[in-house]
Amino acid sequence: MSTHRITIRVPETLGERLRKRSRAKGQTESELVREALETYLGQSSGERHAFDLAEETGLIGCVPRGRQSPPKDLSTNPRYLKGFGENGKRSK
Repeated sequence: MSTHRITIRVPETLGERLRKRSRAKGQTESELVREALETYLGQSSGERHAFDLAEETGLIGCVPRGRQSPPKDLSTNPRYLKGFGENGKRSK
């Protein structure tokens, strides 16, 4: 991915809010600014999962993000489906 560096100045209070959000979400300030620009400009750099959209809108938020973040889509990993629907009993 080719990048273009820009420099902006923000009020001190906005900078502090960015730093707090960065720490809370386990993302860099640059990542958060890129996401905000993509949202504002209405263009996304790629596919967005329902988990990400729900988290952004505040519908969820108790799952930690960052190094130990959960898989975005459990249905894409067979490990999480092993034994699904198998309870030892057969329905008639």
